[in-house]
Amino acid sequence: MVYLTRVEHFNAAHKLYNPKWSKEKNETVFGKCANEHWHGHNYELLVTIKGNPDPDTGFLYDVKALSKLIEQHVLDKLDHKNLNLDVDFMQGQMCSTENLAIAIWQQLQPHLPAAVQLHCIKLYETPRIYVEYFGE
Repeated sequence: MVYLTRVEHFNAAHKLYNPKWSKEKNETVFGKCANEHWHGHNYELLVTIKGNPDPDTGFLYDVKALSKLIEQHVLDKLDHKNLNLDVDFMQGQMCSTENLAIAIWQQLQPHLPAAVQLHCIKLYETPRIYVEYFGE
């Protein structure tokens, strides 16, 4: 089994705010992340796939094709967007990094060929905070 990771980058704004709660409770739970005027991050996205190399090419998957899939199904929808307002696949859910990693998985997984499996979405919100999602 070979694991191949593609690293990408995007910028996006969001706020963490539960509409069922008061402004005070949101500020207590989410702190500065509940700022009514939003806040942004420079996200670092690592997409790891796994499988066996093709005997003819030696590749697990064409990295240019993987980059295009990520760009088309994720980056074009997220980069320089407001996650709460502009991103269709984030509508109706809390725009946490955890939920965003799951949603990115769901955007990519159906578009990979059968011989390639999505192994991990690793998403850095800051250089010191990241989440990993393995499709479980």
